[in-house]
Amino acid sequence: MTIDDIMRTAPVIPVLVMDGTVDPVELAETLVGAGLPVLEVTLRTPGALDAIRDMSRVSGAIVGAGTVLNAAQLAQAVDAGSQFIVAPGLTNPLALAARDSGIPFLPGVATAADVMRGFDLGLNRFKFFPAEASGGIPALKALSAPLYEARFCPTGGVRPETAAEWLAVPSVLCVGGTWFIRPGETDMGKVAERARVAAALPR
Repeated sequence: MTIDDIMRTAPVIPVLVMDGTVDPVELAETLVGAGLPVLEVTLRTPGALDAIRDMSRVSGAIVGAGTVLNAAQLAQAVDAGSQFIVAPGLTNPLALAARDSGIPFLPGVATAADVMRGFDLGLNRFKFFPAEASGGIPALKALSAPLYEARFCPTGGVRPETAAEWLAVPSVLCVGGTWFIRPGETDMGKVAERARVAAALPR
């Protein structure tokens, strides 16, 4: 799969911080079953790589690593079974490491200069991050006009009640969402309900 294929799979990519509160396999099965097969596990916790290994075994799950900061982390994520890589920013060393590995790569951008640097590296699919703090929908529309080949996954500040507005922007293929698991929550029924609503969002 290309990064474009992955971004078009579902309207929302759950962005997951695996802190040991929930079972990774149960969570992946819940989200996939509710219609959200693309899962981003952030490398912010000690158990993130193990969670990626476990979730990657779930049928239908497309599991990637997020918050990847350098080539070493990219290699660890690939070794754990990641099918795509998401970064909060765009650096030449990380972009080149992703290119050399052949893994689909979604780097973070917030400015025209970021996107243009991505173009120079052969990239045209980006994570618009942090989406709300970077100016929200008006900023993304302004960027998308001259940089018309770029397509985006806004992440950071996107909420259930605003996701549809983001998805209505022509240059947006999907959004990243962090609202599926609330702190300390273990009820997979509630997670499934939120996921079903997200999976039904129009694009």
